[in-house]
Amino acid sequence: MSKITFNTTQSPFFKTLKNKVDTYFAQNKIQTSGNRKLYFKGILQVTVAISLYIILVFFTPSTIVSIILCAILGLDLALIGFNVMHEGGHQSFSKRKWINNLSAYSLNVLGGNSYFWKIKHNINHHTYTNIDGMDLDIEVKHFMRLHENQPKYWFHRFQHLYCVFLYGISYVAWIFYQDFEKYFTGKISKNIARKEHIIFWVTKAVYMVVYLVIPILMVGVVNALVGFGIIAFICGLTISTVFQLAHMVEETHFPSPDAVTNKIDAEWAVHQINTTANFATKNKVICWMLGGLNFQVEHHLFPRISHVHYPKINQFVKETCQEFNIAYHEYPTMIKAFASHLSHIKKLGVS
Repeated sequence: MSKITFNTTQSPFFKTLKNKVDTYFAQNKIQTSGNRKLYFKGILQVTVAISLYIILVFFTPSTIVSIILCAILGLDLALIGFNVMHEGGHQSFSKRKWINNLSAYSLNVLGGNSYFWKIKHNINHHTYTNIDGMDLDIEVKHFMRLHENQPKYWFHRFQHLYCVFLYGISYVAWIFYQDFEKYFTGKISKNIARKEHIIFWVTKAVYMVVYLVIPILMVGVVNALVGFGIIAFICGLTISTVFQLAHMVEETHFPSPDAVTNKIDAEWAVHQINTTANFATKNKVICWMLGGLNFQVEHHLFPRISHVHYPKINQFVKETCQEFNIAYHEYPTMIKAFASHLSHIKKLGVS
């Protein structure tokens, strides 16, 4: 497939918007990276994860309490991914590069691989959002039909019912299958440096020891596997749901490039707005937990700006969208966004 391009003849929308954003940071003498509130949040979430791990593995409480703590740990791991890893991966957690790199590598501590993620997410997803064959984040290997360009199978009529199960197991599939598939097929790992090969194997081995071997030795095989299953399911469900609400809802588009020129008609920034949706941007709890990923429109337009600045940038984006008569997609609550997602995949399963 030849390279897909966007309409770059003028790009008047993004030039206007970027000028407003740049002026805001310059006039107020504000860094585009995170601030003390973000650092505190990241340290808190990491501390909670370590504390819960120690309690569960070395001071194992009663069954009911352990189940609750495992669920909280699974949620907390997802929050670390949103607030620490994701920001570091976009070089927006701190103005210091080494802190961003360290934050990005927290994904390896969570079982994934930062190098693979940056290619799949920063390049493929952020550039070619919702474009079939390019944005790998919208492909679920035949198990789900997320847009009209994907083939339909008989079981897709039930996908709005079994999607929660798939989202829940996505974390396990990611760390135990998809990363290894990328590595051994060479699609991503073919040209990586020796350092990244070493990091891949060492961090995968350490993950196995920390999350499975040590718990099995301390609490037994059954308890360890059940606990890990709860943690992994909650983590996967949280991560997948947040992503789906940002791109797989009724209002977002799934454009195809021109068959001859392989070009998308819209300029890149307009394409990002057409394919992305916000939700619950007024809910302070959700904003704190999700690391600004409910401000997905602003994130796609300015991925190297920390989410702590998105509420202000949100004003500039909406204002500029009105000036250029561009539809801006936003759901007032997370529940309404999830309902739209279920309606979207239900229609794709039967039509």
